[in-house]
Amino acid sequence: MSSPHQVELVSVFAAGPGGGNPAPIVVDAAGMSDAQMQQVARHYGHESGFVLPAPPGSGCDYEFRFWVPNHEMSMCGHATVGAVWLLHQTGKLQRDHLTVQTRSGAVKVRITDHTADGAAVEISQPLGRIEPLPHAERSRDEILDALGIDATQLAPLPIQNASTSRVKTLIPLATCAALDALQPRFEKIEALCERIGSTGLYPYASFDAGRQIFDARQFPRASGYPEDAATGIAASALSFGLLANGMVEASPRTITIRQGRAMKRPSQISVRFSFDTAVSAAASSDTDAPAGRPDGCWLGGPVRFETHVGAAS
Repeated sequence: MSSPHQVELVSVFAAGPGGGNPAPIVVDAAGMSDAQMQQVARHYGHESGFVLPAPPGSGCDYEFRFWVPNHEMSMCGHATVGAVWLLHQTGKLQRDHLTVQTRSGAVKVRITDHTADGAAVEISQPLGRIEPLPHAERSRDEILDALGIDATQLAPLPIQNASTSRVKTLIPLATCAALDALQPRFEKIEALCERIGSTGLYPYASFDAGRQIFDARQFPRASGYPEDAATGIAASALSFGLLANGMVEASPRTITIRQGRAMKRPSQISVRFSFDTAVSAAASSDTDAPAGRPDGCWLGGPVRFETHVGAAS
């Protein structure tokens, strides 16, 4: 029996024709059961977002929930961006700044521009945490084995666990060509990620260090599909890893993470560090003043309709 809850399929972070990460979104998910939400994700095979009324007393404007085919997720960056864009497209937003309750905590949202393609949406992520791998040498060897490469293809940087909302394992490769050529042994990734406390492997390479442009690929632990076309949460974690390794500036300058090329879904995620208001004010009044230490970041990128689909089943 069909559900009355309408599903719209949007593509988030698209960087060209056929690009971006598809996200099925239900903008009026009140009354949907967990099983119905998971069925949407299984039907489409993508991370899916569901917009519900905010819990009483939460101080939020909405509650968002997220499912992949195999389980519920506490947070999904591209589905959040896509859901806010769709709310704006359908005339349901009353202002350009709002707060969304997720299972990983409150997320700030801002609309920074209005274009012919709709709202330009950015969402907040907290200060990133960077940690060394447990049992570093053994873990490195297992990661190389799972990716089907050897140590000569690594850049001279540490492999690290990094997180804003979820832990991703950052694997620095020497070249973008090595990144594109990866043919992971997917059957090894779930157990490996469990051992190292990660929700996915995120190999990356520098494309243009001066312009702060980096390429990456995401191999999730157990989402129900082998690779992501664009992963906002991983891109924000990577940005803090790049900062820790001195590869990007501690400034509001845009960091660009390109993803999805190997899947023929070219994607581009923009990340900008956020700073304490008092520090930012001091820096803006003195162009030579340091920006200080970031207290989080904003991530965003373009959104468009993938296609129009019918009711959820």
